[in-house]
Amino acid sequence: MPNNPKVRTRFAPSPTGNLHIGGVRTALFSWLYAKKHQGEFILRIEDTDTQRSTQESTQAILRNLKWLGITPTNEPIFQSHRLERYRQVAEQLVSQGKAYYCDCDEQRLDELRTSQKAQNLKPQYDRKCRQRSLSPSNKENCVIRLKTPIEGEIHFKDLVYGDNIVNNKELDDLIIIRSDGSPTYNFAVVLDDIENQITHIIRGDDHLNNTSRQIHLYNILNAPIPQFAHCPMVLGNDGKRLSKRHGATDVGYYRQQGFLPTAVLNYLIRLGWSHGDQEIFTIDEMINLFELTAINRASPKFDLDKFLWINQQILRSTPTNELAENYQQHINKLNLQNSQNLDLNDIVELYCERCQTIEEIAAQSAFLFQQTHWENHTEIHQEHIAPNKETLTSLQQILTELPESQWNAEKIMQTIKEFSKQKQLKMFQVGMPFRVALSAQKNTPDISKIATILGKELTLSRLKHALES
Repeated sequence: MPNNPKVRTRFAPSPTGNLHIGGVRTALFSWLYAKKHQGEFILRIEDTDTQRSTQESTQAILRNLKWLGITPTNEPIFQSHRLERYRQVAEQLVSQGKAYYCDCDEQRLDELRTSQKAQNLKPQYDRKCRQRSLSPSNKENCVIRLKTPIEGEIHFKDLVYGDNIVNNKELDDLIIIRSDGSPTYNFAVVLDDIENQITHIIRGDDHLNNTSRQIHLYNILNAPIPQFAHCPMVLGNDGKRLSKRHGATDVGYYRQQGFLPTAVLNYLIRLGWSHGDQEIFTIDEMINLFELTAINRASPKFDLDKFLWINQQILRSTPTNELAENYQQHINKLNLQNSQNLDLNDIVELYCERCQTIEEIAAQSAFLFQQTHWENHTEIHQEHIAPNKETLTSLQQILTELPESQWNAEKIMQTIKEFSKQKQLKMFQVGMPFRVALSAQKNTPDISKIATILGKELTLSRLKHALES
């Protein structure tokens, strides 16, 4: 356990693309663990790859983490602002005899690897420059390599995978500064984690092989070693690493599709972690119940159907007034105007029982905000409006006589039932043409509730428009 008593975790994405759904799970686990122990959660942007890192990706990371409520304790730390610090520490290690300059070119290294493979040996650097003591005056085109211990073993206990042992003979002398002066990944993250006083490193298990190399760096820098928890990678339904071929992996996509942030967190926390059979958690429950040791070693599979189901459960339990603003944004995306001032809360409440995302609600309810252009719906008009004009005309007259004060779903449904009985028609013989007249759809929620949302004037106007088309 690190000497620093305060728990400090970190999330360190690279701004070279969209924020991956698997990365968000790592951020969530790190954030929950820090919150559980009244610690600090650090956000570090690993942007030393200047060719691929973009400001757009950085802003998307910050925007999506804020949307999810995964809030860091600090302002973001940018590795690109620390390049001089990395070089300074690396050169200190050279002066202390713990690292050295290496001028072996790519041709020699390629020939070395080819020779080692021919002898069925593991390709690794042969430490030719380790004893040459190249000086700073002739370091042009040199890299800086760490003097990795040659004998012995590295032992560490991972909080997920348990005990790990790596023979030092398996490790070569790690490059810590490239010939262009930039730091390598392993060196930069270790120095950052030391100087940020990180106590627990929670990350994907694709970094498990880096851990032994990084522990050497902690030892050489005389720094306390944090605890590690490597989370199994999220897989697609075919058992392969989750990628675009399995569908969207960008968390921003799910935001655009109308998933709720609480639903995203609820789905991700169950990817490799569980608490009995509980499916839905509040944020406080997540914080109180989360344990690193409860993370399963088996790689979880991304299941979009389960994700949609969870989002629907969250939709149904969220107050409609909290959903209305989100719904309004999706209506705007469809270029629709609420010129009739329809009650958005009523619409959301009506559709939550049948839709899984806000975007789906917006798509299904779009007809409420626009007059039907019947020339684009001739088939459904011919099927349901044209043969029932007499019935709809009579219904229109009866609804016209219904007082405005009684214009509600219960009274409208009662009126339709009484009308059907009087005309000796079955309910669907009246209800279906009425539904189509208002929506140009065969499948909507309760048509009496649709008429209530539209209001008397707009309902009668749509009936008239359908009959005259």
